[in-house]
Amino acid sequence: MRPSTRIPARIPGILAGLVLAVGGFVFAAPAAQADQQACESYVSQHVGKDSAEIKDAARQACYEGQIGNQTSCTASLEAAGVSRATSDEACGKAPK
Repeated sequence: MRPSTRIPARIPGILAGLVLAVGGFVFAAPAAQADQQACESYVSQHVGKDSAEIKDAARQACYEGQIGNQTSCTASLEAAGVSRATSDEACGKAPK
């Protein structure tokens, strides 16, 4: 058997695998963002003051929670003046 006849038969399989892999990443990415937004929304709904400082802290903290650093998420929110209970609940909305 000549090797050149087997290579073209593999190309569609390889391309199909790549399409499925890339499609899986694209499909899964918005869910993580939605969870980060849910975390930020929870903070804004449960904190009495609506300041740019709190919003910036929530954005950064919820990102930390999204990438799996729950300790940093809660600590950052508490440092910005958010209660422990609200911090725990908000960071729990981000993926673990």
